[in-house]
Amino acid sequence: MDILLFFIAGGVLLVAGAELLVRGASRIAVAAGVTPLVVGLTVVAFGTSSPELAVTIGSVRAGQADIAVGNVVGSNIFNILFILGLSALVTPLIVAQQLVRIDVPLMIGASALVLVFALDGVVGRGQGLLLFLGLLAYTGFLIRQSRREVGAVQDEYEGAFGGEERRRSRWWINVGLVIVGLGMLVIGADWLVDAATRTAATLGVSQLVIGLTIVAAGTSLPEVATSVIASVRGERDIAVGNVIGSNLFNLLGVLGLGAALSPDGVPVSQGALTFDLPVMIGVAVAALPVLFTGHLIGRREGAMFLGFYVAYTVYLILDSSQHHALEEFRAAMGFFVLPLTALTLIVMVVRARLRTKAS
Repeated sequence: MDILLFFIAGGVLLVAGAELLVRGASRIAVAAGVTPLVVGLTVVAFGTSSPELAVTIGSVRAGQADIAVGNVVGSNIFNILFILGLSALVTPLIVAQQLVRIDVPLMIGASALVLVFALDGVVGRGQGLLLFLGLLAYTGFLIRQSRREVGAVQDEYEGAFGGEERRRSRWWINVGLVIVGLGMLVIGADWLVDAATRTAATLGVSQLVIGLTIVAAGTSLPEVATSVIASVRGERDIAVGNVIGSNLFNLLGVLGLGAALSPDGVPVSQGALTFDLPVMIGVAVAALPVLFTGHLIGRREGAMFLGFYVAYTVYLILDSSQHHALEEFRAAMGFFVLPLTALTLIVMVVRARLRTKAS
């Protein structure tokens, strides 16, 4: 019971802390003259990933590398399959923004780069620093790119914040929100990591599986709230941009800082290297259809994404327990589900191309 209470309390602190951090930082940025577009794709996307950063750094400090890696990889898988899937079920996601055409390939490239770095079993300190420098370069690119955006796109992102975010509140209140939010994140991360570690020991499940599932889903709750609410409000670019931006921050910022701050880097287990990291890359590639004209992720595709997240979670549980149904499940996925999904994605691309020619 104590473990459950610490896990829930840690999750609540993470979500509440991220909310305060995003609110305070967004208001400070807008008051300083930063465009709403940049605030949406940096402060909001990165702020909602702050629980992942807190948990990963806390895990590295505690010597729980599997939770740190599982948290990043699992969050990225969760963000695309679960959050985009759920958001598309709420309302089909039509992304007409040129910027997303660049962000998704960057996400795929960053995912592949992390896999290459991890091939020797560790993301080293220098490699972590390189990833973090990539995040700084990406943020600088966003600032330059935002100056070229048309007024309609700027208005779209400005509308996502509403009048409340545009008010020039007293700076000390916003700074206080940031400080309190960061404090809640640190405490919540410590409680969540401790509860996850004890849960893994109690259930006999590996820390990697706990990090990939429970911890990843828990730290992604801010992204769930942000993207689903954005979908309900019709802010579809925000819904997708938050997910893609958060994934980039997880790879470049969270894992990068975690490795850079650890003298020995972040060890990557063989299981994560041979299965979970390739799955993360495959899931990133599955987001490619948003790049084509029409940029539609419909309810059918959303249901497919959600179904794959359920299948991925089931596989992790079966593999961890070495259940007798594991081989049958692998066969079903390999011979039926994955080929059918590839065919579906190809059809989506062809339909988008035909719509382009017709228009």
